[in-house]
Amino acid sequence: MSKETLQSVAAEARGCERCPLYKSATQTVFGEGPADALVVFVGEQPGDQEDLQGRPFVGPAGRIFDKALAEAGIPRDRAYITNAVKHFKFAPRGKRRLHKSPNAFEIDRCRWWLDRELALIRPRLTVALGATAARSLAGRPLAIGRNRGRILAFPGGLQGLVTVHPSSLLRVPDPEARHRAYAEFVGDLGVVAGAVAGAAAA
Repeated sequence: MSKETLQSVAAEARGCERCPLYKSATQTVFGEGPADALVVFVGEQPGDQEDLQGRPFVGPAGRIFDKALAEAGIPRDRAYITNAVKHFKFAPRGKRRLHKSPNAFEIDRCRWWLDRELALIRPRLTVALGATAARSLAGRPLAIGRNRGRILAFPGGLQGLVTVHPSSLLRVPDPEARHRAYAEFVGDLGVVAGAVAGAAAA
């Protein structure tokens, strides 16, 4: 039997029918990044652009995420980036497809793929971006506000950290408040960078 790799799991995930979301999504959007990544970032689900391009974090939230990663000193190509749910869940509104949050069943069914990604990578730190990712990694709802920005223990021996999803920054209407929220997000990523640097030096 051939050894499982991220590539072989991604190929298997392309035909995923573990929950009904595959029926309306364009494709499975699997994670991407090096198999020896020290940090894994877990988002919620693909958005409209991710669903069309087949890659995670390439839409508007992805651009904010890339900028924040750079400011925190984390090279994107050295991190593994994935989502708790691999298919885009949406409600059609005319020609637009509006994001809908995954439910507990969909999150739990898709944990099958995330568990396999994490088992192959064995990262030093796993970062939950938003409540859906935190729910998936913790196995239960986890309040972001009370827990963000510090190192936590997730089930399965994972060291983790929770922060907001970068898409939430797009929804802050006031420019000054948006600037503060972005700075707090970069601060959380700075904690990630410090933890990963410490692990690499150990």
